[in-house]
Amino acid sequence: MRVEIGKHIVIDTEVCHGQPTFKGTRVLVSDILELIAAGEPIEKILEEYPSITKEMIQEALEWAAKIIGEEYVKISAR
Repeated sequence: MRVEIGKHIVIDTEVCHGQPTFKGTRVLVSDILELIAAGEPIEKILEEYPSITKEMIQEALEWAAKIIGEEYVKISAR
């Protein structure tokens, strides 16, 4: 099963055990977000992962913020 989360992010049960990846790659969205959280400069990430673009990283950050916002609403509604 394949679910397109956005223009660049996909969840496919046949790729990386269904973890969110960047479309057309096997690069986990979580790996890129962890690098950013650790302070890795985006320019360096782009060098290390040439199949990833700045636009893809921006979409990953926006998606992560949306998920966190939705989880906060669920928790605060309890």
